[in-house]
Amino acid sequence: MEMIKGSSLSTIKSNCVNKTHFAISKYQKKRFNCVASVSSVEQQLKLTGDSFIRPHLRDLSPYQPILPFEVLSTRLGRKPEDIVKLDANENPYGPPPEVFEALGNLKFPYIYPDPESRTLRGALAKDSGLESEYILVGCGADELIDLIMRCVLDPGDSIVDCPPTFTMYEFDAAVNCARVIKVPRKMDFSLDVQKITEVIEREKPKIIFLTSPNNPDGSVINDDVLLKILDLPTLVVLDEAYIEFSGLESKMGWVKKHENLIVLRTFSKRAGLAGLRVGYGAFPLSIIGYLWRAKQPYNVSVAAEVSACAALQNPGYLEKVKVALVQERERLFNLLKQVPFLNPYPSYSNFILCEVTDGKDAKKLKEDLAKMGVMIRHYSNKELKGYVRVSVGKPEQTDALMDCIARLS
Repeated sequence: MEMIKGSSLSTIKSNCVNKTHFAISKYQKKRFNCVASVSSVEQQLKLTGDSFIRPHLRDLSPYQPILPFEVLSTRLGRKPEDIVKLDANENPYGPPPEVFEALGNLKFPYIYPDPESRTLRGALAKDSGLESEYILVGCGADELIDLIMRCVLDPGDSIVDCPPTFTMYEFDAAVNCARVIKVPRKMDFSLDVQKITEVIEREKPKIIFLTSPNNPDGSVINDDVLLKILDLPTLVVLDEAYIEFSGLESKMGWVKKHENLIVLRTFSKRAGLAGLRVGYGAFPLSIIGYLWRAKQPYNVSVAAEVSACAALQNPGYLEKVKVALVQERERLFNLLKQVPFLNPYPSYSNFILCEVTDGKDAKKLKEDLAKMGVMIRHYSNKELKGYVRVSVGKPEQTDALMDCIARLS
């Protein structure tokens, strides 16, 4: 190859950029090829890892989860058992004893789990009265929310979100490059059906996400409202994560007569399995086949499936715990009503939303309680800036909370 005489790297760059200013002879053609080769190497050396990331994800804000016991223990300088954790709507009673026994007797943890979760789906069919072919199990209901979006949404499609509500819908939509159309709830946290109807008819979103009972206020959607929304030309995903505490029947069976309805459930609240991540959903047969194609094959671990099946073997325990939490919810509500700077909202779930009044700062209230080892939820979004949410715990946890609030009054 002919040597490039008197050419520094900057000269090579200049020649490459201004290649249209010279005639390409057979000798210059060799020179140009060499320049192009050097520029290509330089370009590769300048690549950074984030250049491979999809552009819309580079600006994505991460989801803000609740901190686990281990992290809280370190930050607060307290033992986990000395922390009153009322910030994540977990079941303080934990799962039935059969779950611990089943986990201790795992025989084949080194074998991949059943990709169809047949045993668990059979147990869920018996528990719900809905045939197993309508049921799909996931690594928490969160996985199913994302899976639905991946199967339904193209980049640029839109969903309807009704804040304040569970923020995973908005987060997963952003991950899937979808547009979020917000139809805020009314002052009493009920759905604005008229505006929802107008938005769906005008914007033609693919999905609307509804939560009943709604997180964070605990309100429920009555049948008439749900039927009106089901009459609209969009896919309705009804999240029933907290349905057991409402006293209402699940709408899982409705998927057999409504082609545009999906109902999601979880073991996190009812059965105390939040740490094992088990959720499930009821789907029309015309939809569920496509989710089977797209889901990860081993999405529910052996430990998770065994635990969920064991929990369903003791319905008496699940009922007893539910009754205890509902009773404690009513006690907690009445106690919170007596606090001068708190305005609690009636709830059909295992938590109570409170407006912080009388000039008190909601964020500071949360921080002051944390210093005393009591964790509640505070929100930074505009809809809930002046609110806190308190999970329903055991009676002794309620007593500890109220004692700390009294010290702040």
